[in-house]
Amino acid sequence: MIQNLFVSIVQTPALLVGLLAVLGLVLQHKKATQVIQGGIKTFAGFLILTGGAGILVNSLDPFAKMFQFSLGVQGVVPSNEAVVAIALVDYGSVTAMIMFVGMLVNIALARFTKFKYIFLTGQAMLYVSCLTAVILVSAGFGNGLFTILLGGLFEGTLLTVTPALCQPFMRVITGGDTVAMGHTGNIGYALAGWCGKWFGNKEHSTEDINVPKSMSFLRDSTVSITIVMAIVYVILALMTGQQFVEENLSKGTNYIIYAIVQAGTFAAGFAVVLQGVRMILAEIVPAFQGIAMKLVPNSKPALDVPIIFPYAPNAVLLGFFVSFIVGTISMFGMVALGTVVIIPGVVGHFFCGAAAAIYGNAKGGRRGAIIGAAVNSLLISWLPLFILPVLGNLSLASSTFADTDYLIPGIILGNIGALGETALLVGIIGFTVLVCLASKLMKEPEKA
Repeated sequence: MIQNLFVSIVQTPALLVGLLAVLGLVLQHKKATQVIQGGIKTFAGFLILTGGAGILVNSLDPFAKMFQFSLGVQGVVPSNEAVVAIALVDYGSVTAMIMFVGMLVNIALARFTKFKYIFLTGQAMLYVSCLTAVILVSAGFGNGLFTILLGGLFEGTLLTVTPALCQPFMRVITGGDTVAMGHTGNIGYALAGWCGKWFGNKEHSTEDINVPKSMSFLRDSTVSITIVMAIVYVILALMTGQQFVEENLSKGTNYIIYAIVQAGTFAAGFAVVLQGVRMILAEIVPAFQGIAMKLVPNSKPALDVPIIFPYAPNAVLLGFFVSFIVGTISMFGMVALGTVVIIPGVVGHFFCGAAAAIYGNAKGGRRGAIIGAAVNSLLISWLPLFILPVLGNLSLASSTFADTDYLIPGIILGNIGALGETALLVGIIGFTVLVCLASKLMKEPEKA
C-alpha cells in the first residue's frame, strides 16, 4: 500500500510539486494562508500545464495516424508511455524502488556537489527507473536489493547531471538562473545548444522575424500557430484521403473541417500550456527558496520541458517541423538500408524538436534553431535502432524509448552490461564518482 501511494504521488507531477511548494513555504515560516494558497496554485498550475500538454498530444494523435496511412509504413514507434506501460507489468516493483532510491541520491548529490538541481518531473523519473530496471535485470542482476540500490545510484546521478548540461543555455533562454530543465531530452538539448553556438548566428533570433503591419495579427502566437498547423493538417488530410479520415478519425465529420479543428485544438493546447507555465513559475520559484535555504542550499527546481515554450514560440513550431522532416527522411533511409524502421513519433518530435530549437536559438539564432532541431532529430531517429538489442524481451515490442536521456545512457549501460555484472557495477559506480569529480573541477557559471 505504501509503495502504491509513493508511486501514485511521483506519477502525479502536479501533486509532487504542490507538496514541495508547501514544504518550501513551511520552511520559510509563511502564514498558513500563504502556504495553502501557494500549494494549491502550484498544484493547479501543473494540472493546467499537463492538461494543455494532453490537448497537444491528443491533437497530434490523428496527425500520426494520417501520416502512417498516407505513406503506408510499418515499424517501431518510439513512445516512452507505451514501452513503459508494457515493461511495468514485469518490472513494476523494482522500478518503484529504484525511483525512490534515485530521488534520495539526487537530493544527496544536490546537497553535497555543485550540481544543485532537484529533478521534479515525476513521470520522467519513473520512465528512467523503468529503463534502468529492464537493463539491470536483463544483465542478470535479478530484482533484489542490490539491483535497487545500484539502479537508484545510476538514476539519481543521471537526473542530477543532465540538468547541469542544459543550464548554461537555460540562463540565456530564461534570462536568469532560478529554474532548470528536468526532461529526458536534456543531452540532446545541450548538444543542440552547442551546435547553435558553434554554427549559428545569435544576431538573428527566431523571435525577431519581421512581420509587415498588414500581417501584424500573426504576432499573436495563438493565431500564427493555428494558421500554420491548419495548413499542415489540411495538406496531410488531402494526402490521406477523405474516406480514411472520416471513417477512422473524424466520426463522419468532413475531413477538411476535422483537420482545421485539430489545428485549432493544437493552438488551444499551446495556449493552456503557457498559462500553466506562468502560474507555476510565479509560485514554485519563491516556494523552492525555502527548500534551498534549509535542505539543499542554492538548489534549483528542474521542471518539465513546456516550461521554456513561452520564451520562444516561433522556435517551437520551427523545431517541430524541422525535427519531424528529418525523422521522416531518416525513416526512408532505414527502409533503403533494410533495417528495423523507426517511424517518427509525432509527440516526441514536437516536444523534443521544439526544445532543441529553443536551445539552438539561444546561442545561434534561427540557423542555430534549425541545426539544433535537426541534430536532435537524428539522435532520436537513429539511436532507437541501437537500444533495442539491450532491452531484453522488450526488444520485440512495437514501441521503444524515444528521448536522448533514455537512448544514450541506456545504450551505454546495456552494452556495459553485456560484459558482465562486474563491468556494470564498476561502470555505474564510476559514473557517480566521475560526476562528483566533475563537480569539484566545475568553474563558476558564465553569465547569460
